[in-house]
Formats: sequence, C-alpha cells, structure tokens
Amino acid sequence: MITSTIKTESHIEGVHRPGRWLALSVLVLAVLLVAVDATVLGLATPFLSEDLRPTGNQLLWIGDVYSFVIAGLLVSMGSLGDRIGRKKLLLIGATAFGAVSVLNAYATSPEMMIAARALLGVAGATLMPSTLALIRNLFHDPRERSLAIGIWGAMASAGAAVGPIVGGFLLEHFWWGSVFLINLPVMAVLVLVGVKLIPESKNPNPGPWDVPSVALSLVGVIGIVYAVKELASHGLSPDAGVAALIGVAGLAGFVRRQLTLPVPLLDMRLFRHRGFSGAVASDLLTILGLSGLVFFLSQFFQLVQGRQPLEAGLAELPAAIGAVTAGLVAGVVARRFSVRSVVAGGLAAVGLSLAVLTTLDQHTGYPLLGASLLVVGVGAGFSFTVTADVILSSVPKEQAGSASAVSETAYELGAALGIAILGSIVTGIYRGFAIPAGVPSDVASAAHESLGGAVEASGGLAPETATALVSSAQEAFVDGLRIASGVGAVVLLATAVAAWFLLKGQKLEDGVEH
Repeated sequence: MITSTIKTESHIEGVHRPGRWLALSVLVLAVLLVAVDATVLGLATPFLSEDLRPTGNQLLWIGDVYSFVIAGLLVSMGSLGDRIGRKKLLLIGATAFGAVSVLNAYATSPEMMIAARALLGVAGATLMPSTLALIRNLFHDPRERSLAIGIWGAMASAGAAVGPIVGGFLLEHFWWGSVFLINLPVMAVLVLVGVKLIPESKNPNPGPWDVPSVALSLVGVIGIVYAVKELASHGLSPDAGVAALIGVAGLAGFVRRQLTLPVPLLDMRLFRHRGFSGAVASDLLTILGLSGLVFFLSQFFQLVQGRQPLEAGLAELPAAIGAVTAGLVAGVVARRFSVRSVVAGGLAAVGLSLAVLTTLDQHTGYPLLGASLLVVGVGAGFSFTVTADVILSSVPKEQAGSASAVSETAYELGAALGIAILGSIVTGIYRGFAIPAGVPSDVASAAHESLGGAVEASGGLAPETATALVSSAQEAFVDGLRIASGVGAVVLLATAVAAWFLLKGQKLEDGVEH
C-alpha cells in the first residue's frame, strides 16, 4: 500500500512538475519581447526615417530583416537546443539579445541599422524554439499543455499587436532607440529567474549538429523571401530570378540532406502527415495577415490620420485583446468542436477583416478599424494557438526543439512575408503617385521613397504645395493599403478552405503522458 502511494505521488509529480507555471511566466516573457520587436518599429518608422534617412528599400529591410534571419535560423537553433540543452541555449540567446539591442538603439546609418537588426534576429532565433520546446517538457498533461501553449500563443500573437503600444508610449517620451533599450531589463530578469526556475532538457541521443544543413536552410529561406519581396516590388527582374533559384536550390539541398542523415536537424517525414503540413501552412498564413495589417495600420494611423504615436499604438489594442482572449480558450474550444473548425474559422476571420479594409479611405472612422483589428486578433489567437499545439503534439518529447522550430519558422516567415509581400504591394502602388506642380525634383524623389519621407520632405515647401504633396502621397498610400488588404483577404480565405480539408480528423491529445 505504501509502495503504491509513493508511486502514485511520484507519477503525479512527474505529470505536474512543481513550479511549472512560474517557469512558464519566464518563457512567455521572452516570447512576448521577441514578438514585440518584430513590430515595434512600425510606429518608430517616421522618426527613424527623419534621423537615418533610409531609402524606401532600406526602410523595408530595416522592418523585415529581423524576421528573415530568425526564420532562416529557427530550424537550426531548435535542433541545436535539442543537442546542447534548451535552457542553456535560451539563456545564451537572452544575453545576446540584450547586448545586441544596444547596438540597434545607437545605430547611426541605415546600413548599420540593417546589420544590427539582422544580429538581433540571430539572437531571437535562439530564444523562440527553446521556449516552446521547454513547455513540451514542463507540461505532460495534454490539457494543461494546451493551456500553457495557449498562454504562449497569446503572447506570441499579442506581441505583434502590443509592439505599437509599447513603441507609442516610448516615442511620446524618448527617442526612437528607446524601443530597443527596453529589452535590457526584461532579458536580465529572464536570465536571473530562468537560471533557478527552468529545468534543463535535451535529446538524450541527439547526433551531431550538421553545419552544412544550417547553411542550406539559411540560404534557402532568405533567398525565397528576398525573391518574393523583389517580385512584389518590381515585378520580374534578374535579381528576383537569381534569388529564387538560390533559395529553391538551398531548400532542395536541405531537404535532400535531411533525408540522408542518420539524425537530421529536421525530420522531413513529418510533412507526409496531412495534419502536420496543414497546421504549418495555417500557422504561417495566420501571422502573415496579422503582422502585415498591424505594421501598415501603424503608419496609417500616424501619417494619414495624424494620430500621435501612443494614440496610434492604443488604436491597435483590440488586436492584442482578441489574440490573448482567443489564445487562452483555444484548446477548450478545439476539443469541444474540432481542430479544423477552429483553425479554418480563425483564418476566415482574419481574411474577412482584411476584406473589410478594402473599403478604407483617409477618413474611415475608428469603430470599423477597431472592430476589424479585434476580429483579426481573435482569429489569429484561435488559429495560431491550435496549430502550435498540433505541431508540438505530433512528435516525441525528444524532438520537441525541432518541432517547435517548425512552428516558429512558420510564425517568423509569416511575419516577414506579411511585411514583405503586403508592404511591397503598398510601396509599389505608392511610388506611382503624381507629384503636384512646383515640387523640386529632389523633394519629389524623397517623397516617392516612403510616406514618411513625403511628410518630412514637404516641410521646406510653401504651405499650399506642401499640403497638395502630402495629400497626394496619403491617397496613394491608402490605395496601396486597400489593394494589399484585398490580396491578403483572398490568400487567407483560400487557406481557410484548404485548412478545413487538410485538418479533417485532427484532434488534440486528451490522455496524460506516462
């Protein structure tokens, strides 16, 4: 009887690890910060443009190179965490993230800013897969794990929407570099608390970390994303074609190498499972819609409707509220109804909200915009959280880092593509706007680079000419935003239909792991 009681208590402790919720709070802190950094520059863009004077292309690179680098390295870093220890990699990444944030804050040129953002992406890539993989090993009860992933997903989704609010508050009181310096105290807390609270975990039989695979995945992802970016901005061009070929060759080489390695960085056979592939695609496109919308509405609120940075950030709060609320209940709802109905419904909600924004004009009232942002947040919270749970539950605990990396790669690639594709459509249409008579050629050139550039360049013109230039630029920006929203809506609604079929029969786990 005593022996039986001891075994039961031991089993309960194994299933319900003490301190797991405190450990989770530290992990989601890291996720929130990495996600915030993906969009926090949205509001800082006008200030950064005035200070560093980047070209339109440089401005896009400053906005998305962070996510590009993270997306390219996530699979490699997730696999590295499986090998050297996820806690160790998390703490190394947190320290590096804080240090590189200082470099971002004090960048003195567009080129330095792009390089600093890329380095921040390298550090961020060490954090994201470690957090989700550690959750897989902290929570053995599937229902508890669904809630934990819901909290994690809420922070990841909400981070994209919280970024503008944090940025807005800081920009009201400090210079634009402050949006990076906030990383320092947060990462310090993460390291100090994480050392004590987070248990170490890794794959007991990991195999070697294959450096050629790391290089192939990085080249492949960045090549493809750059090609898409160039294609959307300038149409068919030699640069886009070369980048696409390099990207496809890199990814093909990566896949081929994974299929031949005894212990691959990523088990490509997982993608043969219809539910796994459907979850990954849904994951990516959910975040594409959310991040693209948040990034460009930040500029719309400020540069078109004339809101102050903090007011513009608060205007996007409904997206964060929706994402957090939906993320927390997503697991329960998916078990009550079905995985496919929750994911397809979430994708459709994001798509329909984007469709509503095709009616946007310079004077659109906030009730419509706020309602659209709320629905986008709810849809993203449901879809992203449930797909992350499906992906993580599809593999043994030993491969949690690699599976987490797949989910995170989809997230970051979605964020990068949201800014790149939708942003490039906006930029491409914007650059064609007609310059009013009497505007000097150098001012016209600056105005055509970005809406922020147009507002800044108009400062030296006569009042009537300045008003005409800014009005024309704002109208072109809104035209681009409408068309980009329409493209996004079509993609998201088509994905919702595909998810309905791909996720048929997919269920979340119910039984406790032994």
